[in-house]
Amino acid sequence: MANTKSAAKRARQTVVRTERNRSVKSGLKTKLKSARAAISSKDKSAAATGTVAATAALDRAVKRGVIHKNAASRRKSRLAKAVAALG
Repeated sequence: MANTKSAAKRARQTVVRTERNRSVKSGLKTKLKSARAAISSKDKSAAATGTVAATAALDRAVKRGVIHKNAASRRKSRLAKAVAALG
């Protein structure tokens, strides 16, 4: 347990931030999973649409500080490469 008022406040803030980050990460994982599913089904239009949605979700997660900018960039690059490989 926190020993000072400021430490107790930081603990409360951490709980709130963790919940918010968990929500953003969960939505991000869902978007990435659906984009990858569309890519693996070899449906180019669905894959492109899913990639756009996943890219937007990645950008929002970066803006909110949930994931690192380079991690988002790497994931976007891999998705775009996979869509391009469909033809």
